Amino acid sequence: MIKYTCKNCNITTELSECPHCGERTEIANSTVYWCECCNVPIFDEHCPICGSKGKRIGSDIRPVFPQERLLLEILLGCPLKYKNSSVWNTAGNYYYADGEKISFTASQTKDVDADYVREQLKLYETQNQNTAFEAVIEKFLLANRKRYEDITDEATRFIRKMAESYDTTEMYVSFSGGKDSTVVSSLVMRALCTEEILHIYGDTTLEFPETEAYVARFRKAYPKTPVLTSRNKDKNFEELCKQLGPPSRVMRWCCTIFKTGAIQRKITSLFRGKKRILTFFGIRRSESTSRSKYDRESDSPKIAIQKTVSPIIDWLDFDIWLYLLTTGIDFNTAYRLGYTRVGCWCCPNNSAWSGFMSRVYMPERYEHFRNLLIDFAKKIGKPDPEVYVDDGNWKARQGGNGLEYAQSSVITFEPCALQENTLNFELQKPITEELYELFKPFGYINYDLGNARLGEVYVLDKDGSLLLKLQGKIGSKTLKVSILNKKAGHCKSIKAVEDKVKCQITKYQMCMGCLGCESACAKGAINIQTDHTGLLSYKIADHKCVRCGFCIGHYDGGCYMRKVMTIKRS
Repeated sequence: MIKYTCKNCNITTELSECPHCGERTEIANSTVYWCECCNVPIFDEHCPICGSKGKRIGSDIRPVFPQERLLLEILLGCPLKYKNSSVWNTAGNYYYADGEKISFTASQTKDVDADYVREQLKLYETQNQNTAFEAVIEKFLLANRKRYEDITDEATRFIRKMAESYDTTEMYVSFSGGKDSTVVSSLVMRALCTEEILHIYGDTTLEFPETEAYVARFRKAYPKTPVLTSRNKDKNFEELCKQLGPPSRVMRWCCTIFKTGAIQRKITSLFRGKKRILTFFGIRRSESTSRSKYDRESDSPKIAIQKTVSPIIDWLDFDIWLYLLTTGIDFNTAYRLGYTRVGCWCCPNNSAWSGFMSRVYMPERYEHFRNLLIDFAKKIGKPDPEVYVDDGNWKARQGGNGLEYAQSSVITFEPCALQENTLNFELQKPITEELYELFKPFGYINYDLGNARLGEVYVLDKDGSLLLKLQGKIGSKTLKVSILNKKAGHCKSIKAVEDKVKCQITKYQMCMGCLGCESACAKGAINIQTDHTGLLSYKIADHKCVRCGFCIGHYDGGCYMRKVMTIKRS
C-alpha cells in the first residue's frame, strides 16, 4: 500500500494527485505485506485469497528467481536449501524465505572465490528446477490481481490522454533494455493499440551482454516496432578513463558523453521539422531521492518542442514485477541472475552485490576493468592501488588532481595596463577559427571592422553596436579581449562579462567533444564533430542561435569537463 501527502492541503491520500487541489502529491511511505497463510507478498493488508491479515515485510519487494536463489544458497554454504521456498528480496537488499529473514549481507561476498562459485553453479544447475518458483509466482499473481488491474488501467488511461493530440510519428519510447522501459514499452503499445511506435535504444557501449541479447530478442518479437540505436561513435570509454579518470558517483561524466549527448543528437536528427515530440520514459520516483522530485509530465528543458511523460512514475518494484509476470512478456535475463539494475555494467553507482555478480558472470570484463582502475590508481599516486580499487574507493573519487588534462582548466590572464576593461589571456592552445565560434552567443562576429593584420575581430549586438573586441593572430597563444559594453552576454556589469568571457576561454582550452554544450542548447544551434583523425569541430549556427547565452554558463566555469576536472587552484 502506498500513502501520499499533499503539502498544499496537508492531507494523506492513496492517490498520486490530490483529490482536492489536483496537484502532484509526494510518496509518504509504502508498505508491502506478507500473507503467512498463502506464503506470498501482498499489496493490501488483508489477503484477497484467504482474507487473513498480512504482516509488514518491507517498503518494496522483488522476486528472487531460481538462478539468484542458488547463488545465495552457495554463498551460505547450503545449495538448494530454499529450493521449495518462497524467496523474495525487500528494499535494503534483505532476503526472505517463507516470510523469515535470511542472515546474509552483500559485504560477505568481498573475499569469496568467484571461480569456486561458478563451479558450484554449474554443479547444481540441472537440479535447480523452476517448478516450486512457478507455483509461488502463480499465487502471487492471483493475490495481487486487483493491484495489477488498477495500475495497468490507470497507466494506459494516462498514456492515451497524453497522446490524444499527437500522431505516432511525433512520439517515441526511451528504451534501455531494463525492466522499467520494458514495462513502459508494453503499456504504450497496449494503450495506443499499435506496435508501430518508435523506440530509441541508448547504447552506452557498456551494456550487459544480457541487455544486448534482450534488445535483439525484442527486435525479433516486435518486427513492426522501429528500434533505433543512439551511440557516441566518436569516443572510447577506456581511453577517456585514462584521460579523465574513471567516472565516480560524484562525477559520472560517462552519462553526458555516452548517453545524454548521443540521445539528444539522435532525437534532433529523427524529428527534424517536427513542431512537437512526446517522449515516454520509464522513470520511477522510488528509484532514488533525486527522482522522487520528478514530475509525471513536463516540458523538456533541453529540447523546446519535447514533452516528457513517465507513466509508471509511482510504481514500486513490486508493481513492475507484478506487471511483467502477469503479462508474461520477455525481459532482460540479467534480473534472473540477481542484478537489480541493468544500466552500464561497471557503473560506480552499482552495489557491492552487482560488483560481485560481475566477478562471477563476466570475469574477463571484470578483471580487465579492475586492472584499468589499478593502473589509474598508480598513475595518481595511491599508496595501495589494489585496496583502493577493491574497497570501492575509486567510486568516491572527485576532481582531476594528478591528471595532466586537468591543467587545461587553468585560465592565465592579467588586466591590460594600457586599455580599460581589457584582459590579456595566455592560452594553452594556439588560436584557430574555432575560438570565434565560442563568442557567437555574445553576438554577431564581424571580421571587417577590425585590423586584420593585428588579428582584430569584433562582436556586435543585433543593432550593430560594439560589444567585444578580440585581438589575436591565428596560431598565436596570446589573446586580448576588450569589453566595450557591459551588457554583452545579457550582463549588468563589466565583471559579469569578464566571467562569461573566461567561461568561453575555458571551453576553448578544455573541449574534448563531450556533447554537453550540444545537449544544453534548446535551439539545436551547437554542433560538435570529431573526424577520423580525432580533430574536433565546434560550430554554432548563426541562423539557429538566438544569443540567449544559456550555453555560456550552463556548466560551472563554462565547461562540463572543468566541473569534472576540478583541481586545487592557487
